[in-house]
Amino acid sequence: MESQEEVKEEGVGYVVMRNLFSREEDFQMKVEKKTRKKLMRESADRLTLGKKMHEKEEFQKKMNPDSLTHPAEFMVKPKGQTVWEGKNVTLHCTVAGWPKPRVAWYKNNVPIDAKGHPDKYTVESNYNMHSLEIKSCDFMDTAEYRASALNVKGESSSFASVVVKSTFVHPHDSSALAWRTIWYYGFCDEYGVTFIATIIDKFGVSFGHEGETMSLGCTVIIYPNVKRYQPDVLWYRDNVLLKPSKWVNMHWSGEKAMLTLVHLNKEDEGLYTLRVNTKSGFETHSAYVFVRDADVEEEGVPVAPLDVRCHDANKDYVVVTWKQPAVEGSSSILGYFIDRCEVGTKNWVQCNDTPVTFARFPVTGLVEGRSYYFRVRAINRAGESRPSRVSDPVAAVDPSDRARLRARPSAPWTGMIKFSEEDPTVGVVPGQPSDLAVTEATKSYVVLSWKPPEQRGHEGIMYFVEKCIVGTDTWQRVNTGMPSKSPRFALFDLAEGNSYSFRVRCCNSAGVGEPSEPTRPTTVGDKLDLPSTPGPVVATRNTATSVVVSWGASKEVKRLVGYYIEVGVEGSNVWVPCNNKPVKCTRFVCHGLTTGEKCVFRVKAVNAAGYSDSSAASEAVLVQAGIAIPAPPTGVTLAERFQGYMVLSWQAPTKTGGADIRGYYLDYRTVKDGVADGWHELNTQAVTGTSYKAVDLKENKFYQFQVRAANMAGLSVASPPSAPLECKEWTVAVPGPAHGLHVLEVRKHSLVLLWETPAFNGRSAVTGYYVDIKEASASDGCWKGVNERSTQKHYLKVAGLKEGVSYVLRVSAKNIAGVGIPCEPLGPIVAETRPGTNEIVVDVDDDGVISMIFECSEMREGSQFVWSRDYEALTDTSRLNIQTAGGRSRAIFTDLSAEDLGSYSCMVTNTDGFSSSYTLTEEDLKRLLDLSFEHKFPVIPFKSEMAIELQEKGRVRFWAQVAKFTSGCQVEYVFNENVVTQGEKYTMHFDKSTGIIEMFMDLLEVTDEGTFTFNLVDGKATGRTSLVLIGEEFAALQKKSEFERAEWVRRQGPHFVEYLGFEVTAECNVHLKCKIGNIKPETEITWFKDAIEIEEEDEAAKHITAVNGVLTFDIGKISKADTGVYEVKLKDERGKDKSLFDLTGKGDAVSANSATELSVQSTEHGIILHTSVVYYTEELRVGWLLKDAKISHSDRVQCGVSGEQLWLKINEPTEKDKGKYGINIFDGKDGVKRVFDLTGQAWEEAYEEFKRLNPSEHFYSLPHTDRARVVGGLPDVVTIQEGKSLNLTGNVWGDPAPEVSWLKNDRELKSDEHYTLKFEHGKYASITIAAVTTVDSGKYALQVKNKYGTEAMPFTVSVYFPEDEEVKGDKKE
Repeated sequence: MESQEEVKEEGVGYVVMRNLFSREEDFQMKVEKKTRKKLMRESADRLTLGKKMHEKEEFQKKMNPDSLTHPAEFMVKPKGQTVWEGKNVTLHCTVAGWPKPRVAWYKNNVPIDAKGHPDKYTVESNYNMHSLEIKSCDFMDTAEYRASALNVKGESSSFASVVVKSTFVHPHDSSALAWRTIWYYGFCDEYGVTFIATIIDKFGVSFGHEGETMSLGCTVIIYPNVKRYQPDVLWYRDNVLLKPSKWVNMHWSGEKAMLTLVHLNKEDEGLYTLRVNTKSGFETHSAYVFVRDADVEEEGVPVAPLDVRCHDANKDYVVVTWKQPAVEGSSSILGYFIDRCEVGTKNWVQCNDTPVTFARFPVTGLVEGRSYYFRVRAINRAGESRPSRVSDPVAAVDPSDRARLRARPSAPWTGMIKFSEEDPTVGVVPGQPSDLAVTEATKSYVVLSWKPPEQRGHEGIMYFVEKCIVGTDTWQRVNTGMPSKSPRFALFDLAEGNSYSFRVRCCNSAGVGEPSEPTRPTTVGDKLDLPSTPGPVVATRNTATSVVVSWGASKEVKRLVGYYIEVGVEGSNVWVPCNNKPVKCTRFVCHGLTTGEKCVFRVKAVNAAGYSDSSAASEAVLVQAGIAIPAPPTGVTLAERFQGYMVLSWQAPTKTGGADIRGYYLDYRTVKDGVADGWHELNTQAVTGTSYKAVDLKENKFYQFQVRAANMAGLSVASPPSAPLECKEWTVAVPGPAHGLHVLEVRKHSLVLLWETPAFNGRSAVTGYYVDIKEASASDGCWKGVNERSTQKHYLKVAGLKEGVSYVLRVSAKNIAGVGIPCEPLGPIVAETRPGTNEIVVDVDDDGVISMIFECSEMREGSQFVWSRDYEALTDTSRLNIQTAGGRSRAIFTDLSAEDLGSYSCMVTNTDGFSSSYTLTEEDLKRLLDLSFEHKFPVIPFKSEMAIELQEKGRVRFWAQVAKFTSGCQVEYVFNENVVTQGEKYTMHFDKSTGIIEMFMDLLEVTDEGTFTFNLVDGKATGRTSLVLIGEEFAALQKKSEFERAEWVRRQGPHFVEYLGFEVTAECNVHLKCKIGNIKPETEITWFKDAIEIEEEDEAAKHITAVNGVLTFDIGKISKADTGVYEVKLKDERGKDKSLFDLTGKGDAVSANSATELSVQSTEHGIILHTSVVYYTEELRVGWLLKDAKISHSDRVQCGVSGEQLWLKINEPTEKDKGKYGINIFDGKDGVKRVFDLTGQAWEEAYEEFKRLNPSEHFYSLPHTDRARVVGGLPDVVTIQEGKSLNLTGNVWGDPAPEVSWLKNDRELKSDEHYTLKFEHGKYASITIAAVTTVDSGKYALQVKNKYGTEAMPFTVSVYFPEDEEVKGDKKE
């Protein structure tokens, strides 16, 4: 029903119209003569009056009560508009009609839901003025919009088109750039300038992980630069203004705007916009920031929820909401736990005992006046997620108190409260609460809300909540122990499916009031359903790493939170979230994809109740850059001219927009006296090349030309106009400029420049070309020639470029008359190797086929591989066979020969210059042909050629190892050109896991002399390895084989593992030892000496032992009686074996080899050289040498033996006695020699010591009594029983007190558990040997030393067994 105000408004309009048409004047007839001019004037007045009468008649029809209503009519229709992307646009219209029409807006005949998308649309209707505002326009907003006005008399519509254009303006389009400046910026009266803001170094789409820190920044240039003026720099996230906080830091340095996101969380994901406001306008830049989940601690658990917020906070109650995460983990989310923490503490308390399934939970039991943080954790069968980011702090206070605190500060409290005795509210029982209602109802909880009573006194009140099951009259109080302080209360633990009524009572110190009116019956259960499945998903290409995904909105959904988009590689069934923060729109750009992959997408909706089912997967889309309009051509120049025509040339666009250039369109205009006319079309059909002949021109007139490129996406911006060109005949002799310049194979240090022949050759044919180059920033005087001599080719490789530097190039043609003018420069071209650039690879396959392979990772729709030879189209296709599949092209040589020498190149169309080349030289030709032959007739390689080895029993093994083969490899075994097979004599084996080929022969016979060969066949590959066994080599191998056979037979019975030998202990005791094997208890073991068996009752048999298969004969210290031939024989029923050992002459060897190195000792008489042996026998022959000559004995030079010490004494030494001394001890074979060089420092030290000890007058005058010496106390020989302890003490003298040491067999002893060495009072040196054994037998000495000399007192220790002594006594008896 229309309101009275609306009716009144319409009535006023009709009254105004009635007054307009109700004016009447008195009529009087007059007769007068009229002129022609006056008649024409009256005729016009009559027409005007007739029109007014018609309007009055129409108005009276409307005023007729029978026909008061009339259909809707558009008085002002909406107008179509073209806007820039990112700007707002508003459509207006004015509608008349009775009753007042209702206006609805449509987009492409689809109703616009402004309430459902308030961030996108705003619809207003005031006083018949209707408007539709579209915010932040993008490409999808380009459509036909319709305003529909409807009342009881019918419907009327009006249409308007909105076109959204990209804000990209090509730098060559000066008119568009100027218009853009006018559109955005206005004149600033305050500063007297127009500020223009430009944003450069823009941040792009960014990716981060939770917990990281991310910074976004742009450089902002404000022109002109006015001192003390700074623009407003604002940052937005999803069109919401950001403010500095602990999570967000902002910085503006005057040129650089920075936004730092500290500790990223999924809440930080979204579209970030930098807006720079100036006095003249504003400039913006936007890019999306994606935040990936941090790695989970346990596999399969969900990721953290996000966007935790607090609502409806009261004294002891708050509602916590959150958003579900994008990834549920290995299983669906079972529910959520909510934690709270009081501000100022670190103690987190879990608020719910059982997980809640809704993303909304009322938290009760808060302490009034305190502030809290909240966080949420998700849980599934695998475990719990990490906690979400904490919410903003919320205070548990009454809402009215919070509003009062947000207002201006109240007056200070004086500490005094006054009461009036007449106050009637003191002690008043509170009244009934009002407006009790169930605000939320789920299967987990029910939330009640109400208004406090008007009658409650000045003191605070609390509330009791009661419930009643529908159908009963029993009311049960829910919170008897803890009354609620807030007019909100959440009830838990209600039986799902039951219906309840609720009521509330107020209480204070005066008592409990009457209950409120009960609520209507409420059934416990989820009232909010899951969203319905989103509509079909459509994915379209966008960039090389992004895809635009759009889908149909969920039709049945309440309180939609947003949508999650997931992506998966086709056929993988692995889904990854594209966004970790839900979006409410139905179009999203998914970034961070891998170029070249085929991806599918699906969408799921989410609200507080949970997730919807995932939509059906979209059709697979290839991640590649979408098609765009090409860049404009450049370098429009004159190639040839004549009386009525001109030939124009230009350079192709640097970027084709991802599609083939279908052609070019030219415009022209005349120029007269520097004034240009309007542009006119020159050609209606597209020109496929980069040159065009413009005909029907007027001679001697000036023209300008511009060119546009076209592909399937549309027409490019026009190129910069050419210079004014005069149409007249060219009479110069030199050729015109080359045209069609373009580059291929741009690398960081080189590129290839190509061009076409000039259209005008001059008076003679073109004979060559020169190429010039300079850096793009250099002046025109910096051109340098690339080639010193002209080239007749139409291409040239330019090398020696600097990486990252921009260059421009030009070409000049020459003929006999000279060098023509250079063409329009090409560039700038940056010397860089683009990521993903590949080179041509020459390949020879297993069949020997030679081919060139080029791969491109950025293929686009319609891209093709184009091969050429010497940068000219291939005319002879019989030499090359081209095969292309996907992003890989292969050029196969049909019969490679010298005819194919040259440069081969391949380029990929519809890309940004992906190309490469390969030059086939004579060396490459020979190498490839050799390699092809090897592949056609392959040879199986051997890791090891055939070898032979002898095994047990004399078995012979022939073997070889193959390095590379297949499972189908076969082996043929050949001996002397005859194939041998498996049988009694030969055993073959080929282990294909290791490649080892083996052939075994049990015994090598005389007839087996010859050549053994392994022949291999593996498909078409062959291999051969041979071994020749003839002559002495074969005889030696056969003999060894027979020996190994005999050895094996021997080892079948009792045998010697180690034959009989001897060893000498440290004490020079001789042991005969052998090791035997395969022995049984009944095996006979017999020892012989000189062919005489050693019987068990013989004394020698007692020294024979057998332990663990080792036979030992302990001879002791060897003597002449012990020499002879020893033999051991083994025998049982399985066989026999024996071992001989000749011990004759071994005694001298034992003694001689125990000799120590020669030592020198000085005495008062001379110098003594000496060595020691373990024991000395008279048979030991000794000879002393000086300078390799035998020493003759005299009174001054004497030699001899003292115990086991062999010595040479030189009395009264002189300089003649210096030299190299030696002693030869004959051991029965080669002898043992010990040498001492008594020269140099050794002689000086020995001689100086001799002089010091000698009492001669010319030596020292000190008495000998001060020299260190052993006074006595030690015996010459000590004999002691094994197991006893030995203690000896020697008396020493010397001044100063000597150093004392004890020696055993010329080795110094150290004090330990076995030897105890003492030196007491500077006079007594003692040695104690605990529990002596036979090892302690030997030559000992007490040695003393001070600065006047050294002296040693030797003695011998002999340890015996008691049993040995008894045996000796018996023999004596």
